[in-house]
Amino acid sequence: MYEEERERDGMEEEQLSDSSMDDRQTVGVDAAVEGDIYMEVEGALASKENAEDWRRAIDKVVPAVVVLRITVPRAFDTRAPGSFHATGFVVDKRLGIILTNRHVVSPGPVVAEATFANHEEIPVHPIYRDPVHDFGFFRYDPDAIQFLTYDEIPLAPEAASVGLEIRVIGNDSKEKISILSGTLARLDRDAPHYTSHGYNDFNTFYIQAASGTKGGSSGSPVIDWKGRAVALNAGSKRTGASAFFLPLERVVRALKFLQKGKNSFQDESEAVSIPRGTLQVTFLHKGFNEIRRLGLQTDTEKMVREASPPEETGMLVVDSVVPGGPGHKHLEPGDVLICMNGEVITRFLKMEVLLDDLVDQKVELLIERGDRPINVNLMVQDLHSISPDHFLEVSGAIIHPLSYQQARNFQFQCGLVYVAEPGYMFYRAGVPRHAIIKKFAGVEIAVLEDLITTLSKLHRGACIPLEYVNYKNRHHRKSALVTIDHHEWYTAPQVYTRNDSDGLWTAKPAFEPLPLLLTRHVSKIQRVTGKQTLPCSGDPNSVEHIPQERIQELINGVKSIGICEGHSFDTHGQGELDTRRNRLSIKEDSSTDGALADYSLLDDIVVEIGDRRDVENVADMTDCHGKISHPANASYAEHVIEPTLVMVEVHIPPSIMVDGIHSRNISGTGVIVHHSQDMGLVAVDKNTVPVSMSDVILSFVAFPIEIHAEVVFLHPVHNYALVAYDPSALGPVGASVVRAAKLLPEPPLQRGDSVHLVGLSKSLRALSRKSIVTNSCAALNIGSTITPIYRAINLEVIVLDTDFGSDFSGVLTDERGQVQALWGRFNRQVSTSRNNREINKFVWHHTKILQGRLNRQLAMGIPVYVISQVVEKIVPDAKGPTLLINGIKRAMPLVRILEVELLPRLLSKARNFGLSEEWVQVLVTKDPLRRQILRVKGCWAGSKAENILEHGDMILTINGEPVTCFQEVERACQALDNIENDNDGNLKMTIFRQGREIGVLVGTDVRDGSGTTRVVNWCGCIVQNPHPAVRALGFLPEEGHGVYVARCSPGSPVRRYGLSSLQWIVEVDGKPTPDLDAFVRMAEELEHGQFVRIRTVMLNGKPRVLTLKQDLHYWPTCELRFDPEAAIWRRKTIRGL
Repeated sequence: MYEEERERDGMEEEQLSDSSMDDRQTVGVDAAVEGDIYMEVEGALASKENAEDWRRAIDKVVPAVVVLRITVPRAFDTRAPGSFHATGFVVDKRLGIILTNRHVVSPGPVVAEATFANHEEIPVHPIYRDPVHDFGFFRYDPDAIQFLTYDEIPLAPEAASVGLEIRVIGNDSKEKISILSGTLARLDRDAPHYTSHGYNDFNTFYIQAASGTKGGSSGSPVIDWKGRAVALNAGSKRTGASAFFLPLERVVRALKFLQKGKNSFQDESEAVSIPRGTLQVTFLHKGFNEIRRLGLQTDTEKMVREASPPEETGMLVVDSVVPGGPGHKHLEPGDVLICMNGEVITRFLKMEVLLDDLVDQKVELLIERGDRPINVNLMVQDLHSISPDHFLEVSGAIIHPLSYQQARNFQFQCGLVYVAEPGYMFYRAGVPRHAIIKKFAGVEIAVLEDLITTLSKLHRGACIPLEYVNYKNRHHRKSALVTIDHHEWYTAPQVYTRNDSDGLWTAKPAFEPLPLLLTRHVSKIQRVTGKQTLPCSGDPNSVEHIPQERIQELINGVKSIGICEGHSFDTHGQGELDTRRNRLSIKEDSSTDGALADYSLLDDIVVEIGDRRDVENVADMTDCHGKISHPANASYAEHVIEPTLVMVEVHIPPSIMVDGIHSRNISGTGVIVHHSQDMGLVAVDKNTVPVSMSDVILSFVAFPIEIHAEVVFLHPVHNYALVAYDPSALGPVGASVVRAAKLLPEPPLQRGDSVHLVGLSKSLRALSRKSIVTNSCAALNIGSTITPIYRAINLEVIVLDTDFGSDFSGVLTDERGQVQALWGRFNRQVSTSRNNREINKFVWHHTKILQGRLNRQLAMGIPVYVISQVVEKIVPDAKGPTLLINGIKRAMPLVRILEVELLPRLLSKARNFGLSEEWVQVLVTKDPLRRQILRVKGCWAGSKAENILEHGDMILTINGEPVTCFQEVERACQALDNIENDNDGNLKMTIFRQGREIGVLVGTDVRDGSGTTRVVNWCGCIVQNPHPAVRALGFLPEEGHGVYVARCSPGSPVRRYGLSSLQWIVEVDGKPTPDLDAFVRMAEELEHGQFVRIRTVMLNGKPRVLTLKQDLHYWPTCELRFDPEAAIWRRKTIRGL
């Protein structure tokens, strides 16, 4: 993908290094700044005659060279968010101006500090970045430097010459300031090409030398023996020691403008404007021999050689023209530039001087195309006008006008609506990075303001069609369906605008978001067949007035079922599952005035009824009774169970990936376990629905429709979740054909039983096979994972002789289609045996592991009794916290559990530990099939059993009854909820410990099925109370349970200062943070820019102290909490500017 040159020291190379650095920041504070900064001279000095001169020059220059630590909080243009290091040097001591590369200053928001050689660290802010060439300026307060004597480094571009010995002084490899020697070999090298979709310099020569600079040395001064900067280090070759330096002529010009526009650092006047002109044309310098082949006339060549210096060897040739620019349709690739305004132009510098002086004026060009001279008059455009200085942030997406840089890369017109980062809402719809939005909600999108206006008219939860193009397939428009966020996952849309006076990007609300729709489905649908109009209410009972044959006509007559291209769903190691989702096509509002169709208020939407031949794929699904048609060889069980199956798609916002989850999009098969007029419930494994902080979409097999659903119950131990949907969203026809499965908890499956394994394919077609149960009580034993994430425990699962592999999910039924088990996927990450490694290295590796490379999963049967006992409590209302489901408050069940991980041990093994013959006979008599005893593997930290039971304890009886399996322990816990029992939730246990029988009273814990319902975003990290998978490790900090860092965002202060995920924050500025409430109280008191001292504890118990500077401008402290009264996730700002 890249050309011959090495990736950018401070750009692509830094991006790769940034990623590694961010993931490994737990190693400690970066040595480049916090460690010893020292000089290392690589290579011998030139000679004895000038060795002393070099030493004097280096002694003078080094104090003015600074290490820059850069944090990019938002993606913008060619830059991704992240943190990295680079180099800069002082060029104006009085005004406090530091010169470095453009790719260091960055085109978008940036937060930076400069560290001088004596370890004085000061904040710096960008005041200029060139739109094209690789240089920019930071500014600092000169009075902030109190203990260092230094001088500015003079710029001497005229001193650069072939053969000149130079030294490159910079932060090489981000580890130290080093001094590299070299010799200038070329002054007319082509500008290096780094990437096809990022920043590249052009229309300039570069200087080449063999100095071997690496990442972190971007922005280093290239000095001569007099201590003058003759060039600016910019990049290097991927292989070899060649380095590329930017000439300083245009740098000197820009610096003079800045010096004239500012009198002192305290001068807060408007930002200085530096005129830059462009024709939006890229030129290349080619030799006369090649230009002759392009058709250059001999007389023209003679004239050019006579008018040029003797060393001139070529001319400028048009390489590319940006569409819509001044040169578009006037200049073509291969055109040879002869003159500008009557003056012969063979060098980039001369051309740029002319264009910069003629901004918004016309320039006359004389070119030769083939052997034909052509005169062209073009308007010189202001280069800054096509360099974006604002962006829209919505649902985590960054969208701004297409810059000149990317327009040149992709050959699109400048100013189009460009997706720099798709965020959540657009990523969920399949819109990639670098996309150009062309149409949204039926409105053509030409500029960013069009998109903002369109978004302002849409309600939360609305599904909106979008069209876009991508540079990889620029000739075809692609379509997507964007769902406006139902919940307040992100802050309200904002527009950020750059202010070069203070270096900040100021934010203001883009618009006031419209509220969530009262109903998330079409409340009124007119179905038209011929001249008849059939009104439908949302009440499923209204279907009773529709003849059964008419239901068949309505289903088979849906004219168009749009198949919308989706995206890949990572199912915890499943890889990419390319799903294609069937959606009901909605006819757009064809208003004559061209106004925006209100897709959010779906009051009178018409779905046309057409010929059956138009939808044979839908007609094939149903018979005359409104039931799904099946292949001729389908079993009766498949006929019965298929209408109860749904495809569950889960979308998790990347900014709130809590509880150790790592996949943003997951899909799996669920089964409807309850379907009534006011509520439907779907059971699905927790590998598909791992957290409640998600958007869930259900696709029904029985009726071609997708509807929104909400997670209402996550079992704290067992591997299943329940999601609720509104049956009225199906309409009367859909509600009549969709039904719930019949659950058959008794009798339990036995070894040798015949069952039907039924699930769904990617195209929502049923897959089934007949299998034999080989083990109906296999004890689940999933080892601890490398990162705390949910794993099922204390469950006996069902194993079959044949199945569809570990990626398949569905149900197990008997011959009559009654569900006996949920066939679910179990997460099983590969554990690491290198437990003694430092936790920071452990964290660095966990990212790749979580991406599925070392992730594994199992597929096994979950007995249906664990599901039915909870469903039975939800339907008639249980005793527990209330939750709004489809507008009705329902009491959700509480689950009493023993927070202890148990494993079976064979009685033959238990004998070796001293278990008596009497107890062996008692347990064999109780359960002759299993012949096992339960032993304690570990207690959850913070549980009531933690200080009572120990690892290795064997449980003999509970409440006087022998126990041999997990279900008996679970029943004993449930029996404690009987009001007749007065035992304070304690179990009377007899355990066998180290050869002795001991009677103990063990407490149980009551948990709800809400999962994590509250998180805090502080300085870019997501903190939460320790979730069950963390507590299952058996360790919590002694300083209280602390708050657990679940995720750290790239480009955030926590990444900048080395705070990583997978650890607890137990103290901030000496104040304990035992829980989220205490943490929020602490965060409310912290000011913007304040340094805080943080004490953390790693997963291995190792404490650590670090400092962090709070940034409320780009990272305000927010809280996201679930509101059960409104069934919505709400975001609240705790502290901001």
